[in-house]
Amino acid sequence: MNDNWTPPTIPVEPALTPAGALRFLLRGTALAMVTFGSLVLLLLLRLVERPLWGMRRPWTPHITQFVCRSAFVILGMKHSVRGQQMVHNGAMVANHVSWLDIFTLNAGKRIYFVAKSEVAGWPGIGLLARATGTLFIKRDRKEARAQKELLEARLHAGHKMLFFPEGTSTDGVRVLPFKSTLFAAFFSDTLRDNLYVQPVSVVYRSPEGEGQTYYGWWSEMDFAPNLMRMLAAPRHGSVEVVYHAPLKVSDYSDRKDMARDCERAVRSAMPGQDIALM
Repeated sequence: MNDNWTPPTIPVEPALTPAGALRFLLRGTALAMVTFGSLVLLLLLRLVERPLWGMRRPWTPHITQFVCRSAFVILGMKHSVRGQQMVHNGAMVANHVSWLDIFTLNAGKRIYFVAKSEVAGWPGIGLLARATGTLFIKRDRKEARAQKELLEARLHAGHKMLFFPEGTSTDGVRVLPFKSTLFAAFFSDTLRDNLYVQPVSVVYRSPEGEGQTYYGWWSEMDFAPNLMRMLAAPRHGSVEVVYHAPLKVSDYSDRKDMARDCERAVRSAMPGQDIALM
């Protein structure tokens, strides 16, 4: 397995045809209405949830799920699930392919993402991420302890936190080596004996006639043209979410071994992936 992945050349987005422009307009309008209309309702409900339950959110995650499920209906893209999300207290880890992962993973069960701090400033996406309870992590060793404590607090509150240990999105064809840094929070004295981590595979299948990297969003690819292509596409393929067996943290002596087993599980559901780790 090569740790030094060289991203493929960024493809040139095709110009919109008249039919594509119409699909973009219709789908974009529908998605914007559902998303931002629901966002207003979500923010209003948070005004009630916050004083009554603090970090526990009994209502608003259902709104997030509704928006994400609606997105696949609007796109005409098939979304399926294999396996079951764990009932244990704990976190989830998945491979990272695209901004579509946010919709893909939230459409199943309630989860909260762990994302790099830069995402908070992205137009549109950043606002939605903050509103839905995303935990933002800075890539700064000086703040590692504080961020670990924040993650522990969310896990203690019963939130199922999901993060992408690859550290970046890919072309969807491969899974990059999992970084073990964030796994350290699971091994704290107050968590490790009762915490589980569930590996999750996100498997995109391209529309007929398109290349394997169709849904990938990597390197310096711009968000706006990629979003436009998704909304204007004449047809879509599918995405499958595969929930693997949860791993109990206390069964592991260190975070690196756990990260390695999570990576192996995620790879096992990816077409053409070699699951032997070196």
